[in-house]
Amino acid sequence: MTCVSCRTDAALATAPPREHIASDTHWRAAHAFGTDLLGWLVLVPRRHVTAVAALTDAEAATLGAWQVRLSRALHAVTGCEKTYIAQFAEAEGFAHVHFHIVARMPDQAPELKGPRVFALLGAEPGVSAGRRDEFALELRRRLV
Repeated sequence: MTCVSCRTDAALATAPPREHIASDTHWRAAHAFGTDLLGWLVLVPRRHVTAVAALTDAEAATLGAWQVRLSRALHAVTGCEKTYIAQFAEAEGFAHVHFHIVARMPDQAPELKGPRVFALLGAEPGVSAGRRDEFALELRRRLV
């Protein structure tokens, strides 16, 4: 299976907290990997879909609520001023629709604001797996 999102969803029962912050029938929230920013989440449909227009009505009906819930939890845990939400699904292995929900911190450097925040993605090693797991558990407690 070449789709990273589908491969992760297939093993959800044993996934670490960073890969399964929360989920329902249609969506799964995870912390992004390969980023230097603690609080970079991805919201992923539970079924394989490669375009927003292909979401079912049921998936679409809960998308906004998930984005708001995750944004509120990020604000509570990180103190971020706002969240950025973006969707591209173009990278190799990541054509599965996913929404980036990114904490924009009060002290974030001007050169990393707006779409330039993507300069923080693709970092190696990025935030450690252990720290992302701790963060994911704290977010779970804050989801409303």
